[in-house]
Formats: sequence, C-alpha cells, structure tokens
Amino acid sequence: MMQSRILPIAAALLGVACLSLMDAFMKSAALAGGTFSATLLRSAIGTLIAAPVWLALGGRWPRWPVLKLHLERGVVSAFMALSFFYSLTKLGIAEAIAISFVAPLLALYLARVLLGEIIRRRAVLASVLGFAGTLVIVGGKLGDGEFDRDTGLGLAAILFSALLYAYNFIVIRRQSQLARPLEIAAFHSGVAALVMALAAPLLFVWPGEAVLLDTALAALLTVAGAMAIAWAYARAEAQVLVPMEYSGFLWAALFGWLFFRESVTLPTVAGAAIIVAACWLAARGPGTDRMVPATEQRAV
Repeated sequence: MMQSRILPIAAALLGVACLSLMDAFMKSAALAGGTFSATLLRSAIGTLIAAPVWLALGGRWPRWPVLKLHLERGVVSAFMALSFFYSLTKLGIAEAIAISFVAPLLALYLARVLLGEIIRRRAVLASVLGFAGTLVIVGGKLGDGEFDRDTGLGLAAILFSALLYAYNFIVIRRQSQLARPLEIAAFHSGVAALVMALAAPLLFVWPGEAVLLDTALAALLTVAGAMAIAWAYARAEAQVLVPMEYSGFLWAALFGWLFFRESVTLPTVAGAAIIVAACWLAARGPGTDRMVPATEQRAV
C-alpha cells in the first residue's frame, strides 16, 4: 500500500517544486519587465503550450455551462495572478507563499455563502489560527523596522490575491467535475491572457530577451507542475497529497535565497507553521478527500 503512494507523493512534491521555481522566475521577470507584461506573457505562452496538446488529444469545444465556468475562473485568475506576482516584487517569496496559505481558510467562509456549506467549529478555530499566523508574519516585519510603503502594498496585494484564490477554490470544485485538467489549463491560461490583453495597449511593454526567457521558463514550469499534480491526484487520495502542498514554503525559501539572497526570518517561519497547522486542522474533518490543493490554483 505504501509503495503505491510513493510515486504520487513524489509527483506532488515535484509539482510543488516546479511551481515554486516558477514563482522565482516570475519575480525576476516582474522586477525587470513589469508585473503586467510578465504575467500576460506567462499566460499567453502557457496557452500556446497547453492548447495544442489539449486539441491533439481530442479536445472539443465545451458546452455552455462548462465554458461559463472556464470564463468565470479565467477572469478571476487574471487579477489573482497579477496581484500575486505584484506582491512578489514587494515581499520575499517565502513570505508571500506563507501568507497565501490562508486561502483555503477563506474558502471555508465563501463555501458557506456561495454553496450553503456548514462551517464546523474546527474550521472557525482554524481560521482564527490562520489569522494569528498572518499577524505573526506582519508583526515580524514591524518589529524589524522593515514595514514601509512597499511592504504595505505587497501585503495588501497578497491578501487580495488570497481572497481571489479562495473564490477560485469554489469555482474549480465545480469545474473539475465537468472538465479534464488539460482542458481546464488551456482555457484558464487563454481566458486570463485575453482579459489582460484588453489593457495591453495601455500597460504592456515588450520586454528584453532575459525577461522573455524567464516568462517562457515560468510557463513551462507551470504546465509541468500542473500535469505532475494532476497525475498525482489521479492516483492517490487528496488527504495523502495535500500535506505535500506545504513543502512549497521550503522551496520558496530555497529559491528566494538562491535567486535573490532573501533571508527567512523566525517570525515568518513561525507564522507559516501556525497557518499550516490551521489548514491541517480545517482539513481533518469530513470532505478531506475532496479538497483542491492551492498549488492547483497557482498552476494554470
């Protein structure tokens, strides 16, 4: 039994590592070429990678109820990605990833409002813990005297992105029941690119070769991470694989140091541990096997 889980666990860890490395390349691209240009290019290149594969494997134009979900998630994700990658230009990668872990907790309350799900006492306690963990990270920035305007903007952006992240949990819960991962990836990137293209005449600046390379690598890593995670979740229960999600903090700390010499402070580690514990507490109830990993949200 354990042997049958090894490969899915390894694939999930590989997927998380790919997406964490993608964040590092996107931070580099956003700093050098601007968040909007880098994010639009990533979505466009991701579409050029995923769409032909989806079509080659027999993909067909979805029916309206499914297409409506693709459009809804793509629009939300365009702003989610922009705010997330903008936050990376203001915060350390590990800090941004740690705070983004509150998204599953926010999704609990959105599920209550939008889906009528009952919020258990365990979930309420988890939310309080998650909020406390976020305060620990923010308090660490205040205590170190590093809280300036850019830090405030970064925190606002990552919290806004986490809220959109949480809404995406609700959409993808319905979306994943009606479409396959490759179709979801193709439409997700494509719709997000089209939404951002509307503002391209005003905001897009054609980047240099280094930024193009970074965004191309980010797009490849996005598709690779998404496919690895989809392969893993098709072969093992979510309750086995969801904990692998939190290895993203370790990867983020590593890549943040390797790429940008970012140090990880004790308050960030402590806050991340509290948030992870809160998410784990929330997941230890009914419905764990139906959880959607946060990496799947970031993946496409």
